[in-house]
Amino acid sequence: MLLPLMVQAQIALKNWTIEDHSGEVKIIVSGDTLEITAPKGLTLWYNQRLTSDYEISYRVKMLMQGGKYDRLSDLNCFWGANDPEHPGNLFARSEWRNGIFQHYKTLSLFYVGYGGNHNSTTRFRQYFAKAADTSDAIARPVIKEYTDKSHLLFPNKWYDIQIRVEKGITTYRINGEELFRLTIKNNEGDGHFGLRLLENHTLFTNFQVKSLKKK
Repeated sequence: MLLPLMVQAQIALKNWTIEDHSGEVKIIVSGDTLEITAPKGLTLWYNQRLTSDYEISYRVKMLMQGGKYDRLSDLNCFWGANDPEHPGNLFARSEWRNGIFQHYKTLSLFYVGYGGNHNSTTRFRQYFAKAADTSDAIARPVIKEYTDKSHLLFPNKWYDIQIRVEKGITTYRINGEELFRLTIKNNEGDGHFGLRLLENHTLFTNFQVKSLKKK
């Protein structure tokens, strides 16, 4: 028996918390695939807090089909996210953040902005949980940046993304290429993953989390 579409959506999104600046995000569910239209800033948080050594993987495509929000920019993500004002409860200030990008400066996390700034930069930053009005150089300094075309977004192309926290190092790979690597402190990678989008239209599928801790 096929479940009603609304029930399917509820099941597919039960592991996720949505912070949506527009209040008009549209998510269409098909199996394990989410088609997401984000009119403004959107963070889709994975509810489970990840600890120790782990790997996050997923596939994503920027849809460019002539729609109102088909914008080739901002295939972004957060990981290791925590709110020092509310340890262990990232969602205590979820309504205040509400998808507003500046508000995420109050968290500690790692961030990749792939094809940001209207698809002109791909940047790796670390956030240090400062006030929302703190300058970027202090609150979220750039660790590494690409501006060449091969490391920016292409329309309607599938991207396989893999994020690892393992043995005191975190890495970000896309389509098999390691773009970013950083040595981190003990437990600094513990926290939540979030898919971060801005005024775009994406397919998000095959999300998986795997523990890398040896038994």
